Amino acid sequence: MRIIRLVLGKLILFFNWVFTPRSIKRDPAAQAVVDQQTASLALYQYEACPFCVKVRRAMKRNGLNIETRDVKRSESAREELQAGGGNLKVPCLRIEDNQGQAEWMYESSDIIRYLERRFDPAAHNPVAA
Repeated sequence: MRIIRLVLGKLILFFNWVFTPRSIKRDPAAQAVVDQQTASLALYQYEACPFCVKVRRAMKRNGLNIETRDVKRSESAREELQAGGGNLKVPCLRIEDNQGQAEWMYESSDIIRYLERRFDPAAHNPVAA
């Protein structure tokens, strides 16, 4: 089973690399605003998890520079996720508000929906959290 997971993981990463989506283009000032807002976000993930890949592809499509923390390779990231989110389940988006309070969002579809709503490229200004 371990070999099957290893092979599938490598295939997922290969196809993700081959078919990497294009990022939307923003003017530099708008991208700076988005980058400032994404600084309060972190994605806890496994590199080869298909649901994590799905979220990372949505981040790439939307031009979002969100820090990723690999829970499998980093003990500190694993401890942060367990302590803050309550579950060792990925993907998980940590959303910190202006007061420093963190919300932990699980489920890839929920994360993608949140990111697309918050950073809608059709809107002139991203929605502040």
